[in-house]
Amino acid sequence: MKLKSLIFLAIYISLLSCSGENQPPNIIFIMSDDHSTGAISAYGNSLLETPNIDNLAEQGMRFNNCFNVVSLCGPSRAAILSGRYSVHNGYMRNGNSFDRNQLTFPKLLQQAGYQTAVIGKWHLVTQPAGFDYYNVIPFQGDFFDCRMKETGQEWQDRDKGGIVQPGYLTEVITDKAIDWLKKRDKEKPFCLLVHHKAPHEPYHYPEQYKELLEGKIIAEPDNFNDTFEGKNPILANNKCEYSKFDYIGMPFLKDILPQDMEKGTIEYKKGSFQIVMKGYHRLVAALDDNIGRLMNFVDNSDLKKNTIIVYTSDNGWFLGDHGMFNKMWMYEESLKVPLIIRYPEKVKPATVSDDFVSVLDFATTFLDYAGIEKPEQFQGQSIKPLLSGETPKDWRSAHFYHYFGQFEVPSHYGIRTKDYKLIYFFETENEPKWELYDLQKDPKELVNLIDDTGYSEIVKKMRSILIEKRTKLESINL
Repeated sequence: MKLKSLIFLAIYISLLSCSGENQPPNIIFIMSDDHSTGAISAYGNSLLETPNIDNLAEQGMRFNNCFNVVSLCGPSRAAILSGRYSVHNGYMRNGNSFDRNQLTFPKLLQQAGYQTAVIGKWHLVTQPAGFDYYNVIPFQGDFFDCRMKETGQEWQDRDKGGIVQPGYLTEVITDKAIDWLKKRDKEKPFCLLVHHKAPHEPYHYPEQYKELLEGKIIAEPDNFNDTFEGKNPILANNKCEYSKFDYIGMPFLKDILPQDMEKGTIEYKKGSFQIVMKGYHRLVAALDDNIGRLMNFVDNSDLKKNTIIVYTSDNGWFLGDHGMFNKMWMYEESLKVPLIIRYPEKVKPATVSDDFVSVLDFATTFLDYAGIEKPEQFQGQSIKPLLSGETPKDWRSAHFYHYFGQFEVPSHYGIRTKDYKLIYFFETENEPKWELYDLQKDPKELVNLIDDTGYSEIVKKMRSILIEKRTKLESINL
Protein backbone atom coordinates (compact mmCIF):
# COMPACT_ATOMS: atom_id res chain seq x y z
CA MET A 1 0.00 0.00 0.00
CA LYS A 2 1.32 3.44 -0.91
CA LEU A 3 2.40 5.87 1.80
CA LYS A 4 -0.37 8.30 0.81
CA SER A 5 -3.01 5.61 1.26
CA LEU A 6 -1.58 4.60 4.65
CA ILE A 7 -1.68 8.19 5.84
CA PHE A 8 -5.30 8.51 4.67
CA LEU A 9 -6.22 5.28 6.47
CA ALA A 10 -4.57 6.46 9.69
CA ILE A 11 -6.45 9.77 9.55
CA TYR A 12 -9.73 7.95 8.87
CA ILE A 13 -9.26 5.61 11.85
CA SER A 14 -8.34 8.57 14.04
CA LEU A 15 -11.44 10.50 12.99
CA LEU A 16 -13.64 7.46 13.48
CA SER A 17 -12.27 7.01 16.99
CA CYS A 18 -12.83 10.65 17.82
CA SER A 19 -16.37 10.56 16.48
CA GLY A 20 -17.55 8.94 19.67
CA GLU A 21 -18.77 5.75 18.02
CA ASN A 22 -15.99 3.70 19.62
CA GLN A 23 -15.68 5.65 22.83
CA PRO A 24 -16.58 3.82 26.03
CA PRO A 25 -19.72 5.20 27.66
CA ASN A 26 -19.80 7.72 30.44
CA ILE A 27 -21.46 6.55 33.66
CA ILE A 28 -23.58 8.56 36.07
CA PHE A 29 -24.50 6.42 39.06
CA ILE A 30 -27.18 8.01 41.25
CA MET A 31 -27.71 6.27 44.56
CA SER A 32 -30.12 7.39 47.25
CA ASP A 33 -30.31 6.13 50.82
CA ASP A 34 -33.25 3.96 52.00
CA HIS A 35 -35.45 4.58 48.98
CA SER A 36 -38.08 1.86 48.81
CA THR A 37 -39.48 0.69 45.49
CA GLY A 38 -42.83 1.30 47.20
CA ALA A 39 -42.12 5.04 47.19
CA ILE A 40 -41.62 5.36 43.42
CA SER A 41 -44.61 5.79 41.15
CA ALA A 42 -42.88 3.86 38.34
CA TYR A 43 -43.04 0.88 40.70
CA GLY A 44 -46.71 1.46 41.49
CA ASN A 45 -46.70 3.96 44.34
CA SER A 46 -49.93 5.98 44.21
CA LEU A 47 -49.27 8.16 47.24
CA LEU A 48 -46.69 10.40 45.56
CA GLU A 49 -45.65 10.98 41.97
CA THR A 50 -41.93 10.77 41.17
CA PRO A 51 -42.00 12.13 37.60
CA ASN A 52 -38.26 12.45 37.07
CA ILE A 53 -37.37 8.95 38.24
CA ASP A 54 -40.37 7.73 36.23
CA ASN A 55 -39.01 9.54 33.19
CA LEU A 56 -35.77 7.57 33.45
CA ALA A 57 -37.83 4.37 33.53
CA GLU A 58 -39.79 5.48 30.47
CA GLN A 59 -36.52 6.02 28.60
CA GLY A 60 -34.76 2.90 29.83
CA MET A 61 -35.20 -0.37 31.71
CA ARG A 62 -36.78 -0.90 35.14
CA PHE A 63 -35.72 -3.94 37.16
CA ASN A 64 -38.33 -5.50 39.43
CA ASN A 65 -35.98 -7.86 41.24
CA CYS A 66 -32.82 -6.05 42.21
CA PHE A 67 -31.61 -7.14 45.66
CA ASN A 68 -29.00 -5.88 48.08
CA VAL A 69 -26.65 -8.35 49.78
CA VAL A 70 -26.83 -6.64 53.19
CA SER A 71 -29.48 -4.03 53.95
CA LEU A 72 -27.50 -1.46 55.91
CA CYS A 73 -25.95 1.77 54.64
CA GLY A 74 -22.20 1.28 55.10
CA PRO A 75 -21.97 -2.45 54.36
CA SER A 76 -24.17 -2.11 51.28
CA ARG A 77 -22.02 0.72 49.90
CA ALA A 78 -18.85 -1.27 50.56
CA ALA A 79 -20.32 -4.24 48.69
CA ILE A 80 -21.28 -2.07 45.72
CA LEU A 81 -17.82 -0.48 45.44
CA SER A 82 -15.88 -3.70 45.90
CA GLY A 83 -18.24 -6.02 44.02
CA ARG A 84 -17.92 -8.47 46.91
CA TYR A 85 -19.88 -9.79 49.87
CA SER A 86 -19.12 -8.31 53.29
CA VAL A 87 -17.02 -11.24 54.52
CA HIS A 88 -14.60 -10.52 51.69
CA ASN A 89 -14.52 -6.71 51.65
CA GLY A 90 -14.29 -6.58 55.47
CA TYR A 91 -17.07 -4.02 56.05
CA MET A 92 -19.85 -5.88 57.84
CA ARG A 93 -21.38 -3.29 60.18
CA ASN A 94 -21.84 0.47 60.30
CA GLY A 95 -18.81 1.94 62.02
CA ASN A 96 -16.30 -0.44 60.44
CA SER A 97 -13.50 1.10 58.37
CA PHE A 98 -13.43 0.36 54.66
CA ASP A 99 -10.07 -0.97 53.48
CA ARG A 100 -9.22 1.67 50.89
CA ASN A 101 -6.37 -0.45 49.51
CA GLN A 102 -8.69 -3.13 48.13
CA LEU A 103 -9.73 -3.30 44.51
CA THR A 104 -12.86 -1.34 43.53
CA PHE A 105 -14.55 -0.59 40.23
CA PRO A 106 -13.66 3.17 40.38
CA LYS A 107 -9.97 2.22 40.69
CA LEU A 108 -10.17 0.00 37.62
CA LEU A 109 -12.04 2.62 35.61
CA GLN A 110 -9.51 5.25 36.67
CA GLN A 111 -6.63 3.01 35.59
CA ALA A 112 -8.33 2.57 32.22
CA GLY A 113 -8.40 6.32 31.60
CA TYR A 114 -11.76 7.29 33.08
CA GLN A 115 -12.18 10.42 35.15
CA THR A 116 -13.79 9.33 38.41
CA ALA A 117 -15.66 11.32 41.03
CA VAL A 118 -17.91 10.75 44.03
CA ILE A 119 -20.12 13.47 45.50
CA GLY A 120 -22.41 13.13 48.50
CA LYS A 121 -22.83 10.44 51.12
CA TRP A 122 -19.81 8.19 51.69
CA HIS A 123 -20.29 6.50 55.08
CA LEU A 124 -17.18 4.33 54.76
CA VAL A 125 -14.96 6.16 57.31
CA THR A 126 -11.70 6.10 55.34
CA GLN A 127 -10.60 8.48 52.58
CA PRO A 128 -12.10 7.68 49.15
CA ALA A 129 -9.58 5.98 46.86
CA GLY A 130 -9.74 5.54 43.10
CA PHE A 131 -11.33 8.95 42.54
CA ASP A 132 -9.83 11.95 40.79
CA TYR A 133 -12.26 14.07 42.76
CA TYR A 134 -14.39 13.58 45.84
CA ASN A 135 -16.61 15.82 47.92
CA VAL A 136 -18.32 13.72 50.57
CA ILE A 137 -20.26 14.20 53.79
CA PRO A 138 -19.00 12.88 57.15
CA PHE A 139 -21.05 9.85 58.21
CA GLN A 140 -24.76 10.79 58.01
CA GLY A 141 -24.22 14.52 57.64
CA ASP A 142 -26.93 17.17 57.99
CA PHE A 143 -29.65 18.19 55.58
CA PHE A 144 -28.93 21.89 56.07
CA ASP A 145 -25.48 23.52 56.04
CA CYS A 146 -23.69 20.19 55.97
CA ARG A 147 -19.94 19.80 56.25
CA MET A 148 -18.29 18.20 53.22
CA LYS A 149 -14.78 16.83 52.75
CA GLU A 150 -13.26 17.77 49.41
CA THR A 151 -10.23 16.64 47.48
CA GLY A 152 -7.24 18.80 48.45
CA GLN A 153 -8.29 19.27 52.07
CA GLU A 154 -6.52 17.39 54.83
CA TRP A 155 -8.49 14.18 55.28
CA GLN A 156 -9.77 13.15 58.71
CA ASP A 157 -11.55 9.84 59.26
CA ARG A 158 -15.04 9.35 60.64
CA ASP A 159 -17.05 12.43 61.64
CA LYS A 160 -14.10 14.80 61.62
CA GLY A 161 -13.12 17.45 59.12
CA GLY A 162 -14.92 19.12 56.26
CA ILE A 163 -16.15 22.62 55.50
CA VAL A 164 -19.76 23.75 55.86
CA GLN A 165 -21.61 24.01 52.55
CA PRO A 166 -24.59 26.39 52.92
CA GLY A 167 -27.96 25.18 51.69
CA TYR A 168 -30.11 22.08 51.51
CA LEU A 169 -27.97 18.97 51.10
CA THR A 170 -29.92 17.33 48.25
CA GLU A 171 -29.62 20.56 46.26
CA VAL A 172 -25.97 21.06 47.22
CA ILE A 173 -25.04 17.56 46.04
CA THR A 174 -26.86 18.16 42.75
CA ASP A 175 -25.17 21.55 42.28
CA LYS A 176 -21.74 20.06 42.86
CA ALA A 177 -22.42 17.16 40.50
CA ILE A 178 -23.46 19.54 37.72
CA ASP A 179 -20.48 21.78 38.43
CA TRP A 180 -18.12 18.81 38.18
CA LEU A 181 -19.66 17.78 34.86
CA LYS A 182 -19.12 21.29 33.51
CA LYS A 183 -15.47 21.37 34.57
CA ARG A 184 -14.47 17.79 33.71
CA ASP A 185 -11.86 16.96 31.07
CA LYS A 186 -14.09 16.55 28.03
CA GLU A 187 -11.47 14.44 26.25
CA LYS A 188 -11.95 11.54 28.66
CA PRO A 189 -14.86 9.27 29.53
CA PHE A 190 -16.06 9.66 33.11
CA CYS A 191 -17.73 7.84 35.96
CA LEU A 192 -19.59 10.11 38.39
CA LEU A 193 -21.12 8.70 41.57
CA VAL A 194 -23.89 10.95 42.95
CA HIS A 195 -24.73 9.68 46.44
CA HIS A 196 -27.75 11.31 48.10
CA LYS A 197 -28.56 11.16 51.79
CA ALA A 198 -32.30 11.45 51.09
CA PRO A 199 -34.72 9.98 51.94
CA HIS A 200 -32.82 8.82 55.06
CA GLU A 201 -34.11 10.43 58.25
CA PRO A 202 -34.21 12.96 59.89
CA TYR A 203 -37.07 14.47 57.91
CA HIS A 204 -35.71 17.95 57.25
CA TYR A 205 -36.70 19.57 53.98
CA PRO A 206 -37.08 23.01 52.35
CA GLU A 207 -40.16 25.04 53.13
CA GLN A 208 -41.84 24.33 49.77
CA TYR A 209 -42.35 20.68 50.71
CA LYS A 210 -43.91 21.37 54.10
CA GLU A 211 -47.52 21.15 52.94
CA LEU A 212 -47.05 17.97 50.89
CA LEU A 213 -49.49 15.28 52.14
CA GLU A 214 -50.57 17.62 54.96
CA GLY A 215 -54.03 16.68 56.20
CA LYS A 216 -53.98 13.38 54.31
CA ILE A 217 -54.56 10.09 56.13
CA ILE A 218 -52.09 7.62 54.62
CA ALA A 219 -53.40 4.09 54.19
CA GLU A 220 -51.64 1.44 56.23
CA PRO A 221 -50.29 -1.59 54.32
CA ASP A 222 -52.16 -4.89 54.51
CA ASN A 223 -49.58 -6.42 56.82
CA PHE A 224 -49.30 -3.39 59.13
CA ASN A 225 -50.66 -5.41 62.05
CA ASP A 226 -48.40 -8.42 61.63
CA THR A 227 -48.30 -10.18 65.03
CA PHE A 228 -45.04 -11.98 64.14
CA GLU A 229 -46.64 -15.26 65.17
CA GLY A 230 -44.33 -18.09 64.11
CA LYS A 231 -41.57 -15.64 63.19
CA ASN A 232 -38.31 -14.79 64.89
CA PRO A 233 -39.28 -14.36 68.58
CA ILE A 234 -37.15 -11.21 68.84
CA LEU A 235 -39.76 -9.35 66.78
CA ALA A 236 -42.67 -10.66 68.83
CA ASN A 237 -41.14 -10.32 72.30
CA ASN A 238 -39.00 -7.16 72.14
CA LYS A 239 -39.49 -3.47 71.53
CA CYS A 240 -37.06 -3.41 68.58
CA GLU A 241 -36.94 0.39 68.65
CA TYR A 242 -34.97 0.52 65.40
CA SER A 243 -37.64 -1.50 63.58
CA LYS A 244 -41.16 -1.32 65.01
CA PHE A 245 -43.53 1.64 64.90
CA ASP A 246 -44.93 0.55 68.28
CA TYR A 247 -41.76 1.68 70.05
CA ILE A 248 -39.93 3.71 67.40
CA GLY A 249 -36.82 5.10 69.05
CA MET A 250 -34.74 6.64 66.28
CA PRO A 251 -32.71 9.47 67.87
CA PHE A 252 -33.17 11.80 64.89
CA LEU A 253 -36.96 11.47 65.05
CA LYS A 254 -37.69 11.78 68.76
CA ASP A 255 -38.76 15.43 68.56
CA ILE A 256 -41.45 14.85 65.91
CA LEU A 257 -42.95 11.60 67.22
CA PRO A 258 -46.22 11.60 69.21
CA GLN A 259 -45.61 13.12 72.64
CA ASP A 260 -49.12 12.56 74.02
CA MET A 261 -49.38 8.85 73.34
CA GLU A 262 -47.95 5.89 75.21
CA LYS A 263 -45.43 3.74 73.35
CA GLY A 264 -46.58 0.21 72.71
CA THR A 265 -50.18 1.22 72.03
CA ILE A 266 -51.99 0.99 68.73
CA GLU A 267 -52.54 4.76 68.85
CA TYR A 268 -48.81 5.39 69.07
CA LYS A 269 -48.10 2.92 66.27
CA LYS A 270 -50.64 4.56 63.97
CA GLY A 271 -49.60 8.10 64.91
CA SER A 272 -45.89 7.56 64.37
CA PHE A 273 -46.62 5.83 61.05
CA GLN A 274 -48.44 8.92 59.73
CA ILE A 275 -45.65 11.27 60.82
CA VAL A 276 -42.81 9.17 59.40
CA MET A 277 -44.54 8.46 56.10
CA LYS A 278 -45.20 12.14 55.44
CA GLY A 279 -41.67 13.20 56.33
CA TYR A 280 -40.17 10.40 54.27
CA HIS A 281 -42.20 11.22 51.16
CA ARG A 282 -41.35 14.92 51.42
CA LEU A 283 -37.69 13.96 51.19
CA VAL A 284 -38.52 11.72 48.23
CA ALA A 285 -40.22 14.64 46.46
CA ALA A 286 -37.17 16.88 46.95
CA LEU A 287 -34.91 14.06 45.77
CA ASP A 288 -36.96 13.50 42.62
CA ASP A 289 -36.91 17.22 41.82
CA ASN A 290 -33.13 17.29 42.03
CA ILE A 291 -32.71 14.17 39.94
CA GLY A 292 -34.75 16.10 37.39
CA ARG A 293 -32.33 19.02 37.58
CA LEU A 294 -29.36 16.73 36.95
CA MET A 295 -31.11 14.99 34.06
CA ASN A 296 -32.05 18.31 32.49
CA PHE A 297 -28.39 19.29 32.47
CA VAL A 298 -27.34 15.98 30.92
CA ASP A 299 -30.10 16.05 28.30
CA ASN A 300 -29.37 19.64 27.31
CA SER A 301 -25.68 18.96 26.82
CA ASP A 302 -23.81 16.62 24.51
CA LEU A 303 -23.77 13.88 27.16
CA LYS A 304 -27.11 12.14 26.69
CA LYS A 305 -26.34 9.77 23.83
CA ASN A 306 -23.23 8.11 25.28
CA THR A 307 -23.96 8.25 29.00
CA ILE A 308 -25.34 5.41 31.08
CA ILE A 309 -27.63 6.73 33.81
CA VAL A 310 -28.28 4.44 36.77
CA TYR A 311 -30.74 5.11 39.57
CA THR A 312 -30.76 2.89 42.65
CA SER A 313 -30.69 2.90 46.45
CA ASP A 314 -28.30 1.31 48.92
CA ASN A 315 -31.18 -0.36 50.79
CA GLY A 316 -34.88 -0.92 50.65
CA TRP A 317 -37.17 0.44 53.38
CA PHE A 318 -40.25 -0.69 55.29
CA LEU A 319 -43.15 1.69 54.68
CA GLY A 320 -45.19 0.31 57.56
CA ASP A 321 -44.93 -3.23 56.18
CA HIS A 322 -45.08 -5.67 59.13
CA GLY A 323 -45.68 -2.59 61.27
CA MET A 324 -42.07 -1.57 60.68
CA PHE A 325 -39.86 1.23 59.40
CA ASN A 326 -36.13 1.05 58.61
CA LYS A 327 -34.55 -1.95 56.85
CA MET A 328 -32.05 -4.75 57.78
CA TRP A 329 -34.48 -7.67 58.01
CA MET A 330 -34.55 -9.97 54.97
CA TYR A 331 -38.22 -9.33 54.23
CA GLU A 332 -39.05 -8.12 50.73
CA GLU A 333 -39.36 -4.39 51.32
CA SER A 334 -35.89 -4.25 52.87
CA LEU A 335 -34.21 -6.75 50.55
CA LYS A 336 -35.36 -5.20 47.29
CA VAL A 337 -33.96 -1.93 45.87
CA PRO A 338 -35.02 0.13 42.85
CA LEU A 339 -32.90 -0.14 39.74
CA ILE A 340 -33.52 1.92 36.62
CA ILE A 341 -30.98 2.21 33.80
CA ARG A 342 -31.09 4.50 30.77
CA TYR A 343 -28.64 4.21 27.91
CA PRO A 344 -30.05 5.79 24.71
CA GLU A 345 -29.87 3.65 21.57
CA LYS A 346 -28.50 0.72 23.61
CA VAL A 347 -31.37 0.07 26.01
CA LYS A 348 -34.89 -0.10 24.64
CA PRO A 349 -37.18 2.50 26.27
CA ALA A 350 -39.95 1.54 28.70
CA THR A 351 -38.71 -2.02 29.15
CA VAL A 352 -39.00 -4.11 32.30
CA SER A 353 -36.87 -6.98 33.57
CA ASP A 354 -37.92 -9.56 36.14
CA ASP A 355 -34.51 -11.25 36.18
CA PHE A 356 -32.67 -11.46 39.50
CA VAL A 357 -30.06 -8.72 39.82
CA SER A 358 -27.65 -8.18 42.70
CA VAL A 359 -26.09 -4.86 43.68
CA LEU A 360 -22.78 -6.70 43.21
CA ASP A 361 -23.57 -6.70 39.49
CA PHE A 362 -23.09 -2.93 39.22
CA ALA A 363 -19.28 -3.10 39.39
CA THR A 364 -19.00 -5.91 36.85
CA THR A 365 -21.46 -4.22 34.48
CA PHE A 366 -19.59 -0.91 34.47
CA LEU A 367 -16.33 -2.70 33.72
CA ASP A 368 -18.00 -4.67 30.93
CA TYR A 369 -19.25 -1.51 29.22
CA ALA A 370 -15.80 0.05 29.61
CA GLY A 371 -14.14 -2.98 27.99
CA ILE A 372 -12.34 -3.99 31.19
CA GLU A 373 -11.99 -7.64 32.12
CA LYS A 374 -13.75 -8.64 35.33
CA PRO A 375 -11.30 -9.34 38.17
CA GLU A 376 -11.52 -12.84 39.61
CA GLN A 377 -12.54 -11.56 43.05
CA PHE A 378 -15.57 -9.60 41.80
CA GLN A 379 -18.65 -11.67 42.56
CA GLY A 380 -21.29 -10.03 40.41
CA GLN A 381 -22.41 -10.71 36.86
CA SER A 382 -22.63 -8.16 34.06
CA ILE A 383 -26.23 -7.23 33.33
CA LYS A 384 -25.29 -5.92 29.89
CA PRO A 385 -27.10 -8.87 28.21
CA LEU A 386 -30.25 -8.14 30.23
CA LEU A 387 -30.14 -4.53 29.10
CA SER A 388 -30.08 -5.81 25.52
CA GLY A 389 -33.17 -7.89 26.18
CA GLU A 390 -31.37 -11.23 26.44
CA THR A 391 -31.21 -13.43 29.54
CA PRO A 392 -28.25 -15.85 29.55
CA LYS A 393 -29.22 -19.47 30.10
CA ASP A 394 -27.03 -19.69 33.19
CA TRP A 395 -28.40 -16.50 34.80
CA ARG A 396 -28.94 -16.73 38.57
CA SER A 397 -32.24 -18.08 39.87
CA ALA A 398 -31.49 -17.52 43.56
CA HIS A 399 -30.14 -14.61 45.62
CA PHE A 400 -28.08 -14.94 48.81
CA TYR A 401 -28.34 -12.36 51.61
CA HIS A 402 -26.35 -11.98 54.85
CA TYR A 403 -26.96 -9.44 57.61
CA PHE A 404 -24.52 -9.09 60.50
CA GLY A 405 -26.34 -8.28 63.74
CA GLN A 406 -26.65 -4.60 64.63
CA PHE A 407 -29.36 -2.16 65.77
CA GLU A 408 -31.38 -4.81 67.64
CA VAL A 409 -31.67 -6.96 64.53
CA PRO A 410 -30.09 -10.42 64.92
CA SER A 411 -27.58 -11.86 62.49
CA HIS A 412 -29.24 -13.86 59.76
CA TYR A 413 -28.76 -15.07 56.22
CA GLY A 414 -31.02 -16.61 53.64
CA ILE A 415 -31.89 -17.42 50.08
CA ARG A 416 -34.55 -15.92 47.81
CA THR A 417 -35.85 -17.72 44.71
CA LYS A 418 -38.72 -16.87 42.40
CA ASP A 419 -41.26 -18.71 44.51
CA TYR A 420 -39.79 -19.04 48.00
CA LYS A 421 -37.68 -17.37 50.64
CA LEU A 422 -35.77 -19.21 53.39
CA ILE A 423 -34.26 -17.20 56.27
CA TYR A 424 -32.01 -18.55 59.02
CA PHE A 425 -31.76 -16.47 62.21
CA PHE A 426 -28.82 -17.91 64.11
CA GLU A 427 -28.71 -15.38 66.96
CA THR A 428 -32.14 -15.51 68.52
CA GLU A 429 -33.77 -16.25 71.86
CA ASN A 430 -33.35 -19.85 73.05
CA GLU A 431 -32.41 -21.43 69.71
CA PRO A 432 -31.87 -20.60 66.02
CA LYS A 433 -35.00 -19.91 64.00
CA TRP A 434 -35.90 -20.78 60.41
CA GLU A 435 -38.54 -19.01 58.33
CA LEU A 436 -39.97 -20.13 54.99
CA TYR A 437 -42.36 -18.09 52.85
CA ASP A 438 -44.32 -19.04 49.77
CA LEU A 439 -43.99 -15.77 47.84
CA GLN A 440 -46.61 -16.68 45.27
CA LYS A 441 -49.33 -17.45 47.81
CA ASP A 442 -48.11 -15.13 50.57
CA PRO A 443 -46.27 -12.13 49.04
CA LYS A 444 -46.70 -10.15 52.28
CA GLU A 445 -44.70 -12.83 54.16
CA LEU A 446 -47.18 -13.32 56.99
CA VAL A 447 -47.18 -17.11 57.38
CA ASN A 448 -44.00 -18.97 58.30
CA LEU A 449 -44.27 -22.43 56.68
CA ILE A 450 -41.11 -23.96 58.11
CA ASP A 451 -43.06 -26.54 60.15
CA ASP A 452 -45.75 -27.20 57.56
CA THR A 453 -45.33 -30.85 56.51
CA GLY A 454 -46.72 -29.98 53.09
CA TYR A 455 -43.58 -27.95 52.45
CA SER A 456 -41.00 -30.41 53.81
CA GLU A 457 -39.54 -31.12 50.37
CA ILE A 458 -39.39 -27.40 49.58
CA VAL A 459 -37.57 -26.78 52.88
CA LYS A 460 -35.07 -29.51 52.07
CA LYS A 461 -34.44 -28.10 48.60
CA MET A 462 -34.14 -24.51 49.82
CA ARG A 463 -31.67 -25.50 52.54
CA SER A 464 -29.60 -27.27 49.93
CA ILE A 465 -29.55 -24.14 47.73
CA LEU A 466 -28.67 -22.00 50.74
CA ILE A 467 -25.70 -24.19 51.66
CA GLU A 468 -24.51 -24.24 48.07
CA LYS A 469 -24.74 -20.47 47.63
CA ARG A 470 -23.18 -19.62 50.98
CA THR A 471 -20.31 -22.02 50.35
CA LYS A 472 -19.69 -20.54 46.92
CA LEU A 473 -20.11 -16.88 47.83
CA GLU A 474 -18.65 -16.69 51.34
CA SER A 475 -16.52 -19.72 52.12
CA ILE A 476 -14.24 -19.90 49.10
CA ASN A 477 -10.83 -18.26 49.28
CA LEU A 478 -11.07 -15.13 47.13
